[in-house]
Amino acid sequence: MKRTILAAVAATAIATTASAADFKPAVVFDMGGKFDKSFNEAAYNGAEKFKKDTGIAYREFEVTNVSQREQALRNMARRGAGIVVAMGFAQAAAVEKVAKEYPDVKFTLIDMVVDLPNVQSVVFKEHEGSFLVGMAAAMASKTGKVGFVGGMDIPLIRKFALGYVEGAKYVNGNVEVFQNMTGTTPAAWNDPTKGGELARSQFDRGADVVYAAAGGTGIGVYQAAKDSGKLAIGVDSNQNYLHPGTMLTSMIKRVDVAVYDAFKSAKDGTWKGGIKVLGLAEEGVGYSIDEHNRSLISADMEAKLEKARSEIIAGKIKVTDYMMK
Repeated sequence: MKRTILAAVAATAIATTASAADFKPAVVFDMGGKFDKSFNEAAYNGAEKFKKDTGIAYREFEVTNVSQREQALRNMARRGAGIVVAMGFAQAAAVEKVAKEYPDVKFTLIDMVVDLPNVQSVVFKEHEGSFLVGMAAAMASKTGKVGFVGGMDIPLIRKFALGYVEGAKYVNGNVEVFQNMTGTTPAAWNDPTKGGELARSQFDRGADVVYAAAGGTGIGVYQAAKDSGKLAIGVDSNQNYLHPGTMLTSMIKRVDVAVYDAFKSAKDGTWKGGIKVLGLAEEGVGYSIDEHNRSLISADMEAKLEKARSEIIAGKIKVTDYMMK
């Protein structure tokens, strides 16, 4: 009897191990690289957490030019990946094509929607989180002038910008908001030199807080703020640690959670296609306070931010979604 039970336990363990060994998750990072300290790096952190928690390794590819997207997704599917996470709106066309070729492979697309049964589209209410950091910028500003530096000039980044402007004006109806986009090609996500130039031009015009929604380009914005003795606001990942004392806060977008959940649900058999929308209510976006910026966010500021957060969730404050205008 005892031998039979032990044999059954061993068989179960072997089956579980085999199942884990058969599961092959993959992630395709987009332009800017997995160590951009922002969007892609948040995805990397989510994938690494899954690997640490489960012991299951994942495959990865860093796209460096547009032509690689479709090829990378197809290679992952061809090599037996059970779930492929595609980072970024720009991979939508490639995901749509490859998902049709491999209907038995699950694809999770971050930041854009593809309507296919084997595609899960995860989008965020960036405008809600940006509203809150816009409030923080206006409350922290001594000049009544704040700035925004976007990456590639696309509707998604305009969505960040509009939420930021509305949040700033919610605090101060007379606030002036300077806005610049870095470029119109994917290179705009990884140009810290240009980011620094744009930030300095906004500081020269009187801005004393600048929010960057520009991927790796934001690194230049944050450095310019430090060099100028001004404040900056990070994006996607918590970037407060980059320059403690001059990073006012970061608009956190939980891309890490989206990637982790995609891998885990695919492994557990609970993954579903369709659209997932993550906003303040779902804790998909927010702002960060930690030891690196605690001295910059007063108790009064935090109370006002939390009140606004609750009122946005309750529908009392309506934040405009640029992409729904």
